[in-house]
Amino acid sequence: MGSFSIWHWLIVLVVVLLLFGRGKIPELMGDMAKGIRNFRKGMTEEEAAEAEAAKTVEHRADEPVKAPKAKAKS
Repeated sequence: MGSFSIWHWLIVLVVVLLLFGRGKIPELMGDMAKGIRNFRKGMTEEEAAEAEAAKTVEHRADEPVKAPKAKAKS
């Protein structure tokens, strides 16, 4: 089981081009790039939100905690 020769790779390339067509492969790569870009954007937004939440958490001892009101049974 050695490495594949150039003929193996050419046959694989021809089969891929026949299955997907010439225009479909760049479209797939563009969609993949958009997905990666959106993933990175979401990760940075999440980290920024976590950092902001960590800064704004405060506890004031002089304010009592309000218990939720119980619903009346009918």
